[in-house]
Amino acid sequence: MGAHWLCCGSFFETDGSVGMSEDGGPGRRRRVHGMLKLYYGLNEEGKAPELPESLDPCDINGPHFDPEHYLNKLRRECSLAELMDQETCMVKQIRSLDSDMQTLVYENYNKFISATDTIRKMKNDFKKMEDEMDCLSANMSAITEFSASISGTLQDQHTQITKLSGVHTLLRKLQFLFELPARLNKCLELQAYAQAVSSHRRARCVLQQYSHLPSFKGIQDDCHAIMEKLAQELRQKFRDGGSSAKDLSECVELLLQLDEPAEELCDKFLSHARSRLELDLQGLEAEIRPYPSAPTMKDASARRQSSTAALGSPTDNSPKTSTLSSPSLNTDILEFIDRGCNEFVSSLCLVIASYQELFINNSQTGELASKNIPQMANGKLHVFVDDLAARYFSLVERRIQEEKGVGDNSLLVRALDRFHRRLQAVAKLLPGSAVPNQGTEIVVRAATERVKQYLSALQSFYMDSLTDVRQALATPRLSVTGVSVAGGGALLGGVTSSRDTPTSLPELLSSLSASILNQIKSVLASVHLFTAKDITFSNKPYFKGEFCSQGVRESLVVNFIKFVCQSSRQFCESAGDKGGSTPPALLLLLSRLCLDYETSTISYILTLTDEQFLAQHHSPVTPVTTLCAEAREAAQKLLNHYVKVQGLIISQMLRKSVETRDWVNTIEPRNVRAVMKRVVEDTTSIDVQVGLLYEEGVRKAHSSDSSKRTFSVYSSSRQQARYAASYTPSAPMDTNLLSNIHKLFSERIDIFSSVEFNKVSVMTGIIKISLKTFLECVRLRTFGRYGLQQIQVDCHYLQMYLWRFVSDENLVHFLLDEIVGSSAHRCLDPAPMEQSVIEVICERG
Repeated sequence: MGAHWLCCGSFFETDGSVGMSEDGGPGRRRRVHGMLKLYYGLNEEGKAPELPESLDPCDINGPHFDPEHYLNKLRRECSLAELMDQETCMVKQIRSLDSDMQTLVYENYNKFISATDTIRKMKNDFKKMEDEMDCLSANMSAITEFSASISGTLQDQHTQITKLSGVHTLLRKLQFLFELPARLNKCLELQAYAQAVSSHRRARCVLQQYSHLPSFKGIQDDCHAIMEKLAQELRQKFRDGGSSAKDLSECVELLLQLDEPAEELCDKFLSHARSRLELDLQGLEAEIRPYPSAPTMKDASARRQSSTAALGSPTDNSPKTSTLSSPSLNTDILEFIDRGCNEFVSSLCLVIASYQELFINNSQTGELASKNIPQMANGKLHVFVDDLAARYFSLVERRIQEEKGVGDNSLLVRALDRFHRRLQAVAKLLPGSAVPNQGTEIVVRAATERVKQYLSALQSFYMDSLTDVRQALATPRLSVTGVSVAGGGALLGGVTSSRDTPTSLPELLSSLSASILNQIKSVLASVHLFTAKDITFSNKPYFKGEFCSQGVRESLVVNFIKFVCQSSRQFCESAGDKGGSTPPALLLLLSRLCLDYETSTISYILTLTDEQFLAQHHSPVTPVTTLCAEAREAAQKLLNHYVKVQGLIISQMLRKSVETRDWVNTIEPRNVRAVMKRVVEDTTSIDVQVGLLYEEGVRKAHSSDSSKRTFSVYSSSRQQARYAASYTPSAPMDTNLLSNIHKLFSERIDIFSSVEFNKVSVMTGIIKISLKTFLECVRLRTFGRYGLQQIQVDCHYLQMYLWRFVSDENLVHFLLDEIVGSSAHRCLDPAPMEQSVIEVICERG
């Protein structure tokens, strides 16, 4: 009993705390199971670990454990207190183990009961099964005895039965051979050609083998004649061409089985298919208008130009499309492509599939395998497909070229997508064919041509918009101040539209710019359909790269921007050409338009294009800075030309006023001439007009007396000294010398220099041209006393008003001083008018 306690207790020596644990629940259950596994020497998988056997008699877990030896060892090595503690620990662990074992029994009680019932039931079932197996064994023994008895009885007749069965089979074959001619004739009457060929192929080898026998020779000759007749009917049916594709394929297959030459059959098959496909092509060609003659094309072009061919009105901000429509055909482009795909392409695919099934994919045996029929047939098929596809593509391109209208682009894109999609079936059926690539090239050319059409439409829209603007500027309208102005240099502070709504130059500019921008957006949206995700050809490398960068960005957007700049510069041509009749207000408006393009519009348009088309610029593109520089150059040229035109208009009035007057015999001046008042009025109008589109600009600081209406060009002591000696008869001093000395110390004035983009600079340029013309005209005339005085009055009047418009008042002062000085030099009786009298006349006039 002591050994038993020692054995049980040694199990818990590894972890004494486990036996003393009083915890319950799943954790305690796992510990109990772990201890049991450890006691029985099992691992986590329920298998005994492969451990070396221990030979130590004191190893309580080993097979050679000796209790007496273990107790003696404890008594020798442990004290009494240690022995008592060891006993107490073993007792507690044994009690814990008994409790755990009892718990395990309670937990598995139902399982034990179920296992007992199962074992009892198995005993009963196995007893019944043993009885059935005994019965089956007895039955098998009886069957074996009966089988042995029957085999012994029939052993003598078995050889005879086998012989009779072979004779019966031979007789059936002979009967089939003797009935074969009649069977073939019957199939021929019923047009069951496939059954006839199949029956003949079954008997052909036998008849050939026994053809030396007269009876078999006769059957062979009869069958040969019948099959020759059948072959003739098949050839006739093949030549008629009225059969369907399925019947045609069956006919070709039967002829091949009848040893018809494969190359000849290929040619006949393709010839028959060509006749049917050409009917489809003729139907497509009938839907295309024939090419019109030259006079007809001119008449059609004239009708289109007379109609509203523009894409919209410049005063309408809503995007519009061209009223140019496609030619009046029976079917639109989508219906045409649908018909071509459903009829021609589908029939072509069916012909390719049938041809390949018959001549290429069909496995050849015997002599046919050595003739390399598939390679020969494949070459003929490629030539056949390429020839017909070229004609079909020619018709498709002709029909696409008739799509001249730029209204609804989705119809064309859908048609091209369907065209490209259906050609992929040909690529799958006939690998290596050039047809799909040729179709893709047609789509690429159509897209490129469409971009050109949109560029042409944008250019026409822009020119028509400028024509509408010119008409609006040429129509007599009321200005903001209520003064009616017209003609060159007239103020267009506000124009009245056909609906009696006032329209100013800024509104015309805004309307023109907005309509052009909206039209560009509309065109980009239409062209973007070529790169839509649901379009099959949009994943081609061309439409992902070159079409976006070179086709849309460069060929469409950049070229249109360049066209705007170039066409605007053409208005700056010299007088007598197209630019000579251009309204100055249009020059001013176009200069502001080009300047706006340079500052913001070009960058916006190109950014919008790049965002919509996600262009990957593999090839070089025009940078934004280049286009902006071109637009600024055009704006500068237009503004310079505007200054020149307006200056020449005022100069013309001044020149005529000088040339048509007799300055020697004129009367004493009593007022300012009307032409000077007109010059001031027109200058004021131009100032208001320029101020509508350009900012004020920077002026130099004015002197304290600049705003005084009584400012006189002769108020300086220098002028008094200048003319004092010259205007007395006893003065021998040359006045030209004094004038030249004065010019040496004056700042040089560049009359035709480039102006800046502000109102002050523009007005300064116009006034410089006008006064310089006045000066040159004065130098060509001779003046009397009163003529000189009239020039004094006119110049003082101009000085009173013109200084307000220029950036530097000294410029006006200098030019007017030169005019009066030149008049005095060419005066026969130089007697200047008193300054007070001049001021009174100017204030009164």
